[in-house]
Amino acid sequence: MTSLRGLYGKRDDGAVESNYGVDFVLLYKVPSKERDEAEAGFTQLVKALTGVGLATEVRHGDNHSLLIFVKIASTDLLAQQVYRARLQDWLHGVRTSSPDKDIKQSLDNEPITEAERLRLVYLMITGSADEGGAGIVPGADKWKYLDSVFPLHNHAFNKAWIQKWSKKYILDQDDLDEIRNKFGESVAFYFAFVQAYFKFQVFPSAAGFAAWMLLGQFSVTYALASCLWSVVFFEYWRQREVDLAVQWGTRGVSSIQHQRPEFKWEFEAEDAVTGEPVKVYSPYKRAQTQLLQIPFALACIAVLGSLVATCNSLEIFINEVYNGPFKQYFGFLPTILLVIGTPTCSAVLMKAAQSLTDLENYETVDAHQAALIQKQFVLNFMTSYMPLLFTAFVYIPFGNTLVPLLEFWHQTAQTITMSEKPLPTREFTVNPARISSQMFYFTVTAQIVNFATEVVVPYVKRKVMTKAKEFTTNGKEQHAQDHPEEKDFLQRVREECELETYDVSGDYREMVMQYGYLSLFSVAWPLAGLCFWINNWFELRSDAVKIAISSRRPIPWREDSIGPWLTALGFLSWLGSITSAAIVYLCTGSGDGARGTTSHIAAWGLLLSIFLSENFYIAIQMGVRYVMGKVESPGLQRERRERYMTKKQMLEENIGQSMEKKAAVPSAPKNEAITREALEEEARQGSLRGHDSAEEMFWQRQRGEKDTVQVGRYMIQEQIDAATKNSSKAAQAMPSQKAS
Repeated sequence: MTSLRGLYGKRDDGAVESNYGVDFVLLYKVPSKERDEAEAGFTQLVKALTGVGLATEVRHGDNHSLLIFVKIASTDLLAQQVYRARLQDWLHGVRTSSPDKDIKQSLDNEPITEAERLRLVYLMITGSADEGGAGIVPGADKWKYLDSVFPLHNHAFNKAWIQKWSKKYILDQDDLDEIRNKFGESVAFYFAFVQAYFKFQVFPSAAGFAAWMLLGQFSVTYALASCLWSVVFFEYWRQREVDLAVQWGTRGVSSIQHQRPEFKWEFEAEDAVTGEPVKVYSPYKRAQTQLLQIPFALACIAVLGSLVATCNSLEIFINEVYNGPFKQYFGFLPTILLVIGTPTCSAVLMKAAQSLTDLENYETVDAHQAALIQKQFVLNFMTSYMPLLFTAFVYIPFGNTLVPLLEFWHQTAQTITMSEKPLPTREFTVNPARISSQMFYFTVTAQIVNFATEVVVPYVKRKVMTKAKEFTTNGKEQHAQDHPEEKDFLQRVREECELETYDVSGDYREMVMQYGYLSLFSVAWPLAGLCFWINNWFELRSDAVKIAISSRRPIPWREDSIGPWLTALGFLSWLGSITSAAIVYLCTGSGDGARGTTSHIAAWGLLLSIFLSENFYIAIQMGVRYVMGKVESPGLQRERRERYMTKKQMLEENIGQSMEKKAAVPSAPKNEAITREALEEEARQGSLRGHDSAEEMFWQRQRGEKDTVQVGRYMIQEQIDAATKNSSKAAQAMPSQKAS
């Protein structure tokens, strides 16, 4: 499972293929110095699990730990949990129809997927008592010895999954449905997004290659084409994720919020509408805490901006001014500073972002996650784009403004060398190819490094740790007490305990940042689209390998969209229309070659370029939305059809007739004729009752459908006869009038 050989290898005995029906594994640490307290906590943990209907087994783990295996105790309990969850979906408007009251029939009509079962079992473990769960949260005060809760990988599926994807060029809907059924909608939406993004990149790849061959850098035509592409892709994906949510039955699932166990409420109050008790935290306190985001953002700009300005100016000095000895070695110094400084600063700021989000004390998991992603996006925006922003908006158009900073580095180098002779230098000139070199790094080198970091390094690290463990134990078997038939299975579980937790937001962040490079800066190097397109073919498959080999199996959460990342895409699309226009204007250069000076730059020209480009973006966006709004997507058609069929079924069940049948009309009994005797008998009965009311008399004039039709036809004939008679009189009167 945790190696390529294990993933692709064929095993005939099936021992490692099976998970023995285990749904989740709980890794419980037992420190030797705190054994009594850990033992008491273990007893409480098992009681809590069995109390909600989960079966448990315990085995030895590595490094003073226990492995608690959990599965749902009975199929009847699982069926009840599924029915309850689907009924809750219907009450929240996620499902268009309520599940069948016959639970067995309901499950036959819509079988349980592996992802659905694992999600419900996880909620039984971690959900609060009010939600029918055990309230077990790793790291909480009550469960401080519980390290983690995770599902086991489906080894057979992973093997077939990777083998199939390695032979396919384009993923289809069946592949996405398969991911959804195994890993949940959260992971499936990510792969659906990357696949759609990959298909759409064909246009910027072709346009970029043509621009590179024919138009060169800073092309107005390519900038407009890139703006058009970003709008079309963004609007397409907004519609596409709605279709997927409808198809997967999760549209509106974000309205079902899960309470954060870490939420600290101040008091309970009664909901003004429903009357139910709700836990309240002062929104004013949260707003005050959120104001700290302003100094946080300023701190990010100051720290990362200073680092970028320092390293970039030093690099410019070494590569374009300094001409002395060891230049080829000094050229690595700025890169080393960035490699060390950027992750360090980012790690500190990420922890600050996490702490700030915790202080904001959000009630639900979704709200907390959205707030954290927003802060992470700001940090990644700065770390990813600041070097290019510096080059595009400072170095190329205003390179002469860097002369004092370069002189500072010259004096610093002179001081460090302690030489009386001046250091050999050359005259500083702006090099427009610098931004191309940077874009090449971000689109090629950085992608290769990222692949190695995500897939190769974890695999090598795990193999080294395994060898080191074998060396420290002198090859002795650590768990001789394992039952022979369980030995391979338990070894695989212990290896999975060492894997990192998979975080889909990290993959989203990577793709969104790449989209930003394409939207904001590809006008400076049009081949970026082609490089990203090639990279993303491998990215889809490397992410699959990462999930299958390098990470624990993710919790199969449900989603109805890509969440806050959609907002980030829209922001980058809009910002790309501005930066592309500004880069084209600032970096095109004048006819006399006055690049790096302000002689060819006018403020009104820059503002006009930005104004026209932004209005072009808005006009295209309105046009695309208008056209796409006229065409009902397949997902919306399916949703409308399902709602219609549900309404029709409910009417048939409750009223007892089909919507398509005419309502029954009152009529006289078949054997009852309107005769003189019948009318006389009705009059006699009326005299016995006394005088009927005017309303009763009104409805007694005609008896049933046949009588109404006969009377109506007689009235029509009367009106025609009267009209004919009047016409004859008028014709006879005309000659007499003429004669007079």
